[in-house]
Amino acid sequence: MTASDGLVAALRQAAEQRGCDIGLSPWATEAVGIETTRGYLSVHTTTGEGLFRLRVHIPDFGWDIGTTGDLGTLVEAIAAWREGVSADVLEARFGFLHLDEFTGALEAGEPTASQWAGLLSSEYHRGQRDLLRRLHADEVLRNTFPTMTHRAVRLQVDPMYSMSRQVLVHEPDEGRYEVVRVGVPGAEWTGVPGEDLNAYLRAALYDGP
Repeated sequence: MTASDGLVAALRQAAEQRGCDIGLSPWATEAVGIETTRGYLSVHTTTGEGLFRLRVHIPDFGWDIGTTGDLGTLVEAIAAWREGVSADVLEARFGFLHLDEFTGALEAGEPTASQWAGLLSSEYHRGQRDLLRRLHADEVLRNTFPTMTHRAVRLQVDPMYSMSRQVLVHEPDEGRYEVVRVGVPGAEWTGVPGEDLNAYLRAALYDGP
């Protein structure tokens, strides 16, 4: 089953057989963007393996939460997630789910603190650790949601709303910073002195139109 229409039809049929509401709209042609109070869910097939991979997304960020070959169990898990069943109960009920600390933070409405902690302790992003620490030390900026885009830190005001203000911050050389507003037509990278960086970012994220 590789065609998206085939997957969607199979999900609808399985959900109907199990009496589950999985939130697929009647006109949906892809099993992506299933809206829930804890982000969006998507289902993907694994080529040649007959498995279904379940992912959860918030804008510009997504991660796998489980893989199964049982379509009936999958739709039951999606329905339970949409109903707000807690992460602990979901994992106990559906053995294929693996819900990490970030999923629990998302459930608690506190994904930002968990995301900062993960980035600050990441060996993969060790080269950006000083920049991350500098941004996190600011009492306003630490409330924005951070992700990494190549070597730049992306700060977003609201992680659950893709149109909320975002900036990218890059440190091409030690102590030299460049910033760009994301999603603003014609926006370009702007050099910002270190002593002005936090104030510049606050203004870009929270002030003006």
